[in-house]
Amino acid sequence: MKTIGLIINPVAGMGGRVGLKGTDGREILDMAIELEAVKEAPSKAVKALEKLVPIKEELLILTSSFDMGENQCKALDFNYEIVHKTNSITDFSDTLKSAKIMEERGVELIIFVGGDGTARNIYEAVEDRVTALGIPAGVKIYSPVYGNTPELAGKLALMYLSNGSFHTKEEEVIDIDEELFRNNQVKTQLFGYLKVPYKKELLQNKKAPTPLEEEVSQRAIALDIIDNMKKEIYYLIGPGTTTRAIMDELNLSNTLLGVDIIKDKTVIKLDCNEDDILNILSGEKGKLVITPTGGQGYLLGRGNQQISPRVLKKIGKDSILIISSNSKIIDLKGRPLLIYTGDEVTDKNLAGYYRIKVGYGMDIIYKVSGVY
Repeated sequence: MKTIGLIINPVAGMGGRVGLKGTDGREILDMAIELEAVKEAPSKAVKALEKLVPIKEELLILTSSFDMGENQCKALDFNYEIVHKTNSITDFSDTLKSAKIMEERGVELIIFVGGDGTARNIYEAVEDRVTALGIPAGVKIYSPVYGNTPELAGKLALMYLSNGSFHTKEEEVIDIDEELFRNNQVKTQLFGYLKVPYKKELLQNKKAPTPLEEEVSQRAIALDIIDNMKKEIYYLIGPGTTTRAIMDELNLSNTLLGVDIIKDKTVIKLDCNEDDILNILSGEKGKLVITPTGGQGYLLGRGNQQISPRVLKKIGKDSILIISSNSKIIDLKGRPLLIYTGDEVTDKNLAGYYRIKVGYGMDIIYKVSGVY
């Protein structure tokens, strides 16, 4: 029987749909709870663990109580052992304690569910002494130690546990300054390296910053979008420097890492959450302007969870405007842009070929795919 560890950060990603850009820190978590944010990490853990069901009789999972792993193991009838008991509300110290106990017990793999902060905690506890693999559940994920989706992370874990000679690689653990992030500034820092099961197509890429030389391209794209805006239509301007150029050219205040709504070239509301968007669009027509993440190619599901399946259903596939610098598309080397909203039906309905604006009067046709 193989022994593995399971650590879930139950509140990872809670801040996404309610526009909080994360849940690190008790004050932010309390705000998310007040806004009735829903825990998503536990269900994402289940999606990954389902991939291990074919070998569950061969596994003993060491985990922590309640939604840090116990409930999920119980739901899928895995053999498990509680090695760390938690309170009803957990924090980073629970992750550290759990990981250290798992290392002492000699686990073959630690599967952890969360975002970049959780990856930092795992690294702090075990460094590169234990093979680890992340299941993505955070709002923003820069570290390439995570599977592309919970399902693909589970598939990679299955491959690793079923093959004693599976290749591993040290990948970067990266996080950002949370306070600066909430003030529209991105400052990343390398904290170390985790040893992960390595299969490139199943792991997400490191998020790449936007090169300064792309500013001219972004401005040209922005002017094209502005020149073609229709009256009485609400425009949702998604996160990113490429989309921010639209607001800059209109001389409007904007939220670099949030979703802003404008109509007739006037701000309606800045930094909207899911409910804000749905309330404003109630009975009205809207268009969504989004750009993929550099290096990763995610169109939906990374850093823009406010644009939820309910929002996307309201907007409709034909009202999604994708803008991107040519370099972002070239860097993908033919790989499709990615969608992972957490709702498979929504993702399949949105998949297909889209016209992507890469300059003034310049469009290309490119494939967008759900990730499963």
